[in-house]
Amino acid sequence: QLHRSTDEAFPPTWTAMPSPSVVLTTSGYDHTIRFWEATSGICYRTLQYTESQVNRLEITPDKRHLAAAGNPHIKLYDVNSNNPQPVATFEGHTGNVTAVGFQKDSKWLYSGSEDGTVKIWDMRAPGCQREYESRASVNTVVLHPNQGELISGDQHGNIRVWDLTANSCSCELVPEVGTAVRSISVASDASLVVAANNHGTCYVWRLLRESTMATHFEPLHKLKAHNGYILKCLLSPDVQYLATASSDKTVKLWNLDGFKLEKELKGHQKWVWDCVFSVDAAYLVTASSDTTARLWDLSSGEAIRIYSGHQKAVVCCSLNDSASDQREEEQ
Repeated sequence: QLHRSTDEAFPPTWTAMPSPSVVLTTSGYDHTIRFWEATSGICYRTLQYTESQVNRLEITPDKRHLAAAGNPHIKLYDVNSNNPQPVATFEGHTGNVTAVGFQKDSKWLYSGSEDGTVKIWDMRAPGCQREYESRASVNTVVLHPNQGELISGDQHGNIRVWDLTANSCSCELVPEVGTAVRSISVASDASLVVAANNHGTCYVWRLLRESTMATHFEPLHKLKAHNGYILKCLLSPDVQYLATASSDKTVKLWNLDGFKLEKELKGHQKWVWDCVFSVDAAYLVTASSDTTARLWDLSSGEAIRIYSGHQKAVVCCSLNDSASDQREEEQ
């Protein structure tokens, strides 16, 4: 029997495509942002983020820029250069920025903050373009695949849909009054939305489009996923699985067909704050207070890489290993 080369444990695109086909970054409380070679586990670039901890990282769909959400600013860095300085800073929030993400063509970004607001920023213009008032500390914001609605979750337990065309709140849900919504995930095919709270519960809804084009939530399932806090919930790109990361040091992988527990990922020594799937949903990267990030093979449930180098808690990670890259888009 032939021995498999070490590279064969990874998706072929991770080893065959020219750099930076896989962009993997982590950050947290040591004021650094680290870029990793996903397969080798080597850190090849470190950025200093001196003014605060970093709460959230997001890579643009075109892999050109990385947004780092701190307190109270968002900074945008070049992915493909060694420039240590941000290429843009978005100023306007007055508290911790807890959520950040991009429109699919990287034309604008959105954010949520403990200051109680959800904001939209133009990538090419200074200042905040729009602001929505949540009246409670915002913990999570996601963009609907239709690119026309933002869904936010806050400390008081409110989930709100912000209609970007009507420029107003089109829907409000409170699954558990007074229980903070920590994380929301919307399916890539817009079929489901999941909200995870501080009591270890996930609420799952079917998303239905009404004739008015407003999104309607139909309750589908209530999942008691963890005894501790759920810090992140994430639907897989193929909408087959739900990952939940928790203060109980584990990440659980749930099969959406029946919401059965598929895998329990054990290895982190402290809280697991963030997770992100590879584009083929075969791998998961996780970030933990134990100062490491890990790469899990979801078929085996084993950690196949540990990314070590941070001096303090790692609370956010971002991965973009999509096949499309700039060279294709520029042609």
